[in-house]
Amino acid sequence: MTTPKQDPSETPHSTAAEPADAVSVMPWLPCSLTLDVSIPNFTIGDLLRLKVGSIVETEWPYVNDVPLRANGKLIGWAKFEVLGEHLATRITELI
Repeated sequence: MTTPKQDPSETPHSTAAEPADAVSVMPWLPCSLTLDVSIPNFTIGDLLRLKVGSIVETEWPYVNDVPLRANGKLIGWAKFEVLGEHLATRITELI
């Protein structure tokens, strides 16, 4: 017994999954989320002198948003905020 051949126009086309599809299939997949704050002129000596309670000054203006990255890829912008006794970030833009 033979199976009838299908018209090629009736067969589903396989395409790459859209990002939204991948997210719905693998929401558990871990990623690294980082906020980039540049500290120019920071030296190994500065690093070795760090201890609990150290404060590191940045040249990043407080009023500017900082880059938000997922696995190294720029995904948006965020601002630092104090929330009770914690430092938090508020996402201001996703791109």
